[in-house]
Amino acid sequence: MTPKRPYRKFSSHQKEIQALEEKSDRFKRIFTEYQMMSDELWNLENSETTNIPDDFINAIILQTQCLEEEINSWLLPTAGQERPSFSVTSTGFS
Repeated sequence: MTPKRPYRKFSSHQKEIQALEEKSDRFKRIFTEYQMMSDELWNLENSETTNIPDDFINAIILQTQCLEEEINSWLLPTAGQERPSFSVTSTGFS
C-alpha cells in the first residue's frame, strides 16, 4: 500500500481536511476519490503509453476539477450558505 501523500493544492488546509474526514463520511469519500483521481491522472500523463485517448484524459481532468470544486466548497464555505447538495462519484454526478 502506498503511503498517503499530502496534495499540494490543499496543503495549507491539512488540519481542516483531517477534521472534516473524521466528522463527515461524505467528505472523506470525496477527498479519497480526489486523491485516487489525481494519482491516476498523474500516472496517465507521465506514462510512456501513447495509446491513451485524449478524451479519456480530459474526462479524468474534468472529474478531478469537479472534486476540487466540491472540496473547496467544504473548506471555504460562504457565511450562511449550506454545503452543496450535489455529489460527485466515479460514475458522474448524482
